[in-house]
Formats: sequence, structure tokens, C-alpha cells
Amino acid sequence: MAVKDEIQKLKREKNAVILAHYYVKDEVQDIADDIGDSFYLSKKAAQTDADIIVFCGVSFMGESAKILNPEKKVLMPDATADCAMAHMVTVQKIREVKEAYDDLAVVCYINSTAEIKTVSDVCVTSSNAVKIVKMLPNQNIFFIPDGNLGCYVAEQVPEKNVILNDGYCPIHAAMTKESVRQAKQAHPNAALLVHPECTKDLLEEADHIGSTSEIIQYAKESALNEFLIGTEIGVFYELKKQNPEKKFYALTDEQICWDMKKVTLEKVAEVLKTEQNEVLISEEVRQKAMRPLERMLELAK
Repeated sequence: MAVKDEIQKLKREKNAVILAHYYVKDEVQDIADDIGDSFYLSKKAAQTDADIIVFCGVSFMGESAKILNPEKKVLMPDATADCAMAHMVTVQKIREVKEAYDDLAVVCYINSTAEIKTVSDVCVTSSNAVKIVKMLPNQNIFFIPDGNLGCYVAEQVPEKNVILNDGYCPIHAAMTKESVRQAKQAHPNAALLVHPECTKDLLEEADHIGSTSEIIQYAKESALNEFLIGTEIGVFYELKKQNPEKKFYALTDEQICWDMKKVTLEKVAEVLKTEQNEVLISEEVRQKAMRPLERMLELAK
């Protein structure tokens, strides 16, 4: 039996749903029930009536799904797939900033560990961060863990005092103005679409700044036919699927999250078969981490 057929059979037998992030391999996106960015998948995880959630992504995504679905079994095709940025802030650092500032809200990018969520006031994604920070009553905002996204939010919400953390996404931070210059030389008619996890100097070069799903939407609605894409290359699958007549180019050949690429069809089939790599979170941690996630879902409506 072909791997794809085996996955479909096991999925039906076990009442499982497969959620995949835009950054995983094309063939994995192809067999998923839902594909999306972090915010979309968080909502889908909260709404599913499946008994098993197979989360094709990295560890913080599986944790978020489990926090929102304590009664469901959440499985990760690769238990080692992780996000470096998720670990670039500590509970101790958060406590120090809380002590230094009154009227402070800890705004936690969803790309973070369950432990960090337990000491945060609200979660955000790249698609709703500006909206949610604007809505908060607090004047002081400690934005964690991504300093680049925090800097972008600070510029969009100048009325707030946004305290930045020194975390970053290695893939987005590695893109440079020089790579933009070279790409524009090669493709002078292409518009530059970038993710706000990129550095400030790169954002200044962009024709559009947006989350992964917003980049896809912009490319679909644009009258232009060529685009330079400043985010992980996994998004090309959906871009090309929705816009077969348009052309998409990477800025570099290093826009690859190797942790996301650890997820394979064989691992999806294996985890459905064995039900190994289950995401387990203590009830105490889950309850504390759920509050900022629920607040995000409420404020982002």
C-alpha cells in the first residue's frame, strides 16, 4: 500500500485530523486536512472534533494544540522538530522585566514554549500582533521572544512602550539587504513580500509585510505576476497552487527551516500507526498556558 493511501486509511480508522504548517514539505501539505500559519492552525486545533490531532510542524505548535484540546491525543510526526526562537527568552528574564516596569503586559508570540506561555498575559501571531497590542490597556509591552517582530509591532503602535527581547528566527534573520539587492537585479519586475520576523532593514525594502497567510493572500490578489518571497520556502507550495500563472523567487538558497523539513510522509504514517510522540503537558502548566492563548483567540475575533 502506498504511504499516502496508508495515511488516509489510518486517519479514517482512528478519527484523526492532520494539521500542517506552510513550512513543512510539499508532499506533507498535500495530505493534510488543513494547512495554515500558526494562528489559523491554533483556531483549527480548538475547533476539531477528531480524537487524534497529528500536527505536522514544530514542538510549540503541538503544545498549543494540546493546551487547547486536553482531551485529545496530539501526536508529532518528529518529536525532535523544534523552533530555536521559542527558547530565546527565559522565565527569569520575564520576571526581571515585570519588576522593572509598572503597567506591563507580557505579549508572547505563539512561537514559544508552554512554560513561557504560563507567565505571559496574551499570545499573538504575526498576523494579529499589531491588532492585539493596540487593544491592550497596558502602556508597557514586553514582546517576547522575537525582537524583529517586536520591533515591527513597536513601529506600528508608537503610542505604546514596547520593550524588545533579543530573540530571533535564524531563517528570517539570515536574509539581508544584499540578498534583496541581488534578487532584485535578477528579477527587476518582482515585488518583495516579506515576513515581519525579518530584520528592520529588510522590512524597509519590502513592497508588502505580512504573515505567511497574508503573503499568500497578497500574491493572489495582486495584479503583478512576479514576486520575491522573504520567508521560509515551504510557502511556495501554496503560492504556486493558488497562482499557477505567477512566478515566485526566493531571496537566497538558505530560506529553509530544517526542523520543519524533518516531517515526512513516512513519519506521519508511523505516528498514526503507533501513536507515539504524544504531546504531554501537566494540567497545572496547561491551565496557566491556556489563558494567554484563549485571550488571543478572543481578542483576535
